[in-house]
Amino acid sequence: MKKAIVLLADGFEDVEAITPIDYLRRAGIEVITAVVMENSHAANLTVTSRWGGIKLIADTTISDINKQITENKVQIDWDAVIIPGGLPGATNLAASKETGVLLNGMASAGKLICAICASPAVVLAPLGLLAGKKFTCYPGQQEKTNEGEYSDARVVVDGNLITSRSAGTAGEFAIAIIRNLLDEATAQKIASAVLL
Repeated sequence: MKKAIVLLADGFEDVEAITPIDYLRRAGIEVITAVVMENSHAANLTVTSRWGGIKLIADTTISDINKQITENKVQIDWDAVIIPGGLPGATNLAASKETGVLLNGMASAGKLICAICASPAVVLAPLGLLAGKKFTCYPGQQEKTNEGEYSDARVVVDGNLITSRSAGTAGEFAIAIIRNLLDEATAQKIASAVLL
């Protein structure tokens, strides 16, 4: 079974987080959510969205994931990491050293890196993960980086990088992730089922 991890920080964009979680689970992909915040620990797994003030209880913390990988010398067994946008959510993710550790590890292992809205420019660019890649993001956010080659397409796939523009493209973003993790038939089946 393919596995994906969704990083959640306070201020995440509601639709950009929930849509990939929902669609990937419908496709049979195991999805784990991880809270990213200062001093995050197992006793505090609650994270709050930007617009709706929706409170989600994550499955784990990014600290626990990184600790498991480093202390137990566990090989990264997630196939994809998904980074929702929204401000200040993307800024909160970027401010976490733990985010950088996990994303660099995933990228080095050739895993799928998926980011939407502000996150390609705010989270990935400072880590050098857009270098030499085509990408898209929320209009105007591309001005924050000289990395990569910007496109105004709704979803851009370049090797192990999938980027998308905003809440309005979250469905297409999720389908692109399914297509890359599984296959075209499963991606089309989910897209049809949700009338995308």
